[in-house]
Amino acid sequence: MRDFDFLQPASVHEASRMLADLGEDCRVIAGGTALMLVMRQRMVNPSHVIAVDQIAAMQGIDWDHREGLRIGALSRHADLACSDVIKTHHPVLAEMAAQVANPQVRNQGTLGGNLCYGDPSTDPPGLLMALGARVVLQSSRGQRVLSMEEFLLDFFATAIESDELLVEVRVPPMAAGSHAQYTRFKRTAAEHRPLVSVSAVARLEQGHCQDVRLVIGASVAVPRRISQAEQFLQGKRASDAIAIEAAQIVAQAIEPISDLRGSADYRREMVRVQTRRTLQTLFARWGTLKESA
Repeated sequence: MRDFDFLQPASVHEASRMLADLGEDCRVIAGGTALMLVMRQRMVNPSHVIAVDQIAAMQGIDWDHREGLRIGALSRHADLACSDVIKTHHPVLAEMAAQVANPQVRNQGTLGGNLCYGDPSTDPPGLLMALGARVVLQSSRGQRVLSMEEFLLDFFATAIESDELLVEVRVPPMAAGSHAQYTRFKRTAAEHRPLVSVSAVARLEQGHCQDVRLVIGASVAVPRRISQAEQFLQGKRASDAIAIEAAQIVAQAIEPISDLRGSADYRREMVRVQTRRTLQTLFARWGTLKESA
């Protein structure tokens, strides 16, 4: 690792000006769990590292009954997992955050850093996409708000520009009667990243699926909604048989990646299995909730 200058701006505007002035030879650090790893491996060798951990505008977790959740980009995964606000309004987010990587990463890594890194084999992007979340990007030039589909472009590639910071994530309120389920599959208990992740959100009306959002992550280059399966599920009565058929549609619709962790064929099969399990769990969860209502 080469020597570098450590800069600590006090505002988004100041950080943005630093990024614009220093160009490609600098990197932003928040929790540092990803950046320090690639720097130690000499995959990147910045001359300047810009620490944003003191910027107040990027901190905090808040709820507004009309706008929903506002999650500051500096919120750690452990903050999401422990937040009473998130547990009350989007409990699936807290459940997901409690599974990210390992305790060291959860207590150091930030949501904003996770999203900006663009790793498809992490937990937050797919679930946030299913929940209809948007990211707020800010620079000295102004602010942009993008959907997760617009922000996540490709394998380790996002839409953030060189002088922008991701300052917050906005998650809208869920429609009345809607429920969400997130599941992940790892080949072994020792692995920290899922091989497959499935996020499902649906409003169930008199036992029938409505407003379905189904997102596959980890086994594809970028998390994506599976519109064919969403359309198939629309209006169908929730059942194990429907879950099995929808899972088959998902498996055929994706273009799985192939690497040392798993071949494309293996990933496709695991996506099918995990999608079925996710939908069956969601349907069973809804039934339990209905009975206790």
